[in-house]
Amino acid sequence: METTRLYHNPRCSKSRGALELLRGRGIEPVVIEYLQTPPTAAELRQLLALLQQPARALLRTGEDEYVQLGLADESLDDEQLIAAMSAHPRLIERPIFVHGGRAVIGRPPERVYELLD
Repeated sequence: METTRLYHNPRCSKSRGALELLRGRGIEPVVIEYLQTPPTAAELRQLLALLQQPARALLRTGEDEYVQLGLADESLDDEQLIAAMSAHPRLIERPIFVHGGRAVIGRPPERVYELLD
């Protein structure tokens, strides 16, 4: 059985809100502080497969690294974007909740409920 987990940034209000909602439902996910323990490229590929989204959907476009690395360039493929996110985890949207073989970006935090119903 796949581990229920939350890719979490404790400084992010949305991430804290998602964790609070899960705990309110009696769910204690494995919390991965992804800024401290960045996901590998392989882990990001797995998350994207569970999210059923392209890499660009996981990018935080407001981060300085997004501009500095030229990630708005539409010619960049998923592998290039994944490499950038792995090297610069601040670029990764948060929180990401994984449960029951599926994943969702918890924005708004209530989206975590989609995997519980």
